[in-house]
Amino acid sequence: MATFVRTVDSYIQGAKTLPQRYYLSPETLAEEWQRIFSRVWLCIGRLEQLQKPGSYVVANIGAESVIVVRDRKSDRLFAHFNVCRHRGTRICMDQSGELGETIQCPYHAWTYALDGSLLRAPTMQDVDGFEREQFSLIPAAVAQWEGFVFVNLSPEPEPFAEVFAPVFSRFSRYNLSQLTTGRRIAYDVQANWKLILQNYNECLHCPTIHPLLSKVLPYTSGANDLTDGPFLGGYMEISSPNESATVSGRACGPLVGDLSGDDLHRAFYYSLFPNMMLSMHPDYVVSYMVWPVAPTQTHIVSDWLFHPDAMRHPEFDPSGAIEFWDVTNRQDWAICEQSQLGVASRAYTPGPYSPRESIPAAWDRTYLRAMHGSP
Repeated sequence: MATFVRTVDSYIQGAKTLPQRYYLSPETLAEEWQRIFSRVWLCIGRLEQLQKPGSYVVANIGAESVIVVRDRKSDRLFAHFNVCRHRGTRICMDQSGELGETIQCPYHAWTYALDGSLLRAPTMQDVDGFEREQFSLIPAAVAQWEGFVFVNLSPEPEPFAEVFAPVFSRFSRYNLSQLTTGRRIAYDVQANWKLILQNYNECLHCPTIHPLLSKVLPYTSGANDLTDGPFLGGYMEISSPNESATVSGRACGPLVGDLSGDDLHRAFYYSLFPNMMLSMHPDYVVSYMVWPVAPTQTHIVSDWLFHPDAMRHPEFDPSGAIEFWDVTNRQDWAICEQSQLGVASRAYTPGPYSPRESIPAAWDRTYLRAMHGSP
């Protein structure tokens, strides 16, 4: 059973924000792509996008592009680098769709099975020693967890089950794998991706930045059960008489899962290093995928997830939950953009984290371990 501790009780004295170069330097971002995004498990979407045989999505990860497809024969998910083995052309240009029995390069018609094996390579029969078996699409590792799809670009990835062991069944009562996406909103933020994660991991700013949220979720009300490592977070109390984090305070649908007791008046917020944020409420869940674009630009994809029975009801209205977090998100992104402008100043030096910022300080330690081997 999870043990929760107050935010201030996991504080480590001496914690400071990161030096300026981590928010501005193109060289640092290039190092992040190599040391973090090319080595760890990254959330790229929901399994519901890949339910039909032949359905695919393309995940663009820095300079890399990966096709994730459901094989028509085996019903398995496969992930392939989106690079033809002939002359390197990108094969799939649409972000999603449905394939037949094959994937064909648009340049010279090299044709692959959905599992990545090369089926046809025109005129290559005249090349001495050419063997189709040696020219399959380059695979990437793919995994599923709670209805989310993850890829790993490393040729030797850490086993997904080992990496995700701390949270593997932790949220099962929320029925995440069965929830249905009711809305997706993409945001482009003029701020470094780390500022987004640091902001998400604390609510000290909430009374100043989020008047609506603060009425529903008092910032001093929560505690955390994950306080170090790649998974961080815990709960906040939903203040009475509110039933959920919605504009009206009323629940916008049925409970998402098998919830009872304290879960009925709590909302849980977790960051999953490096690019996922997960917000769970009794009646809906919001997930975020965070993608660096440039040292000062981040692309964020946010999905609102609801119980499938709610989605089938003609009178279901999720707008209260969507508006609540769309407003809150935009407030967060705006202050992160102001932070970005500030850390670019010659006046910026690393400042001290307070005890109520113990979780972003812990996130920084995880980040520095990934970048340099130690914080």
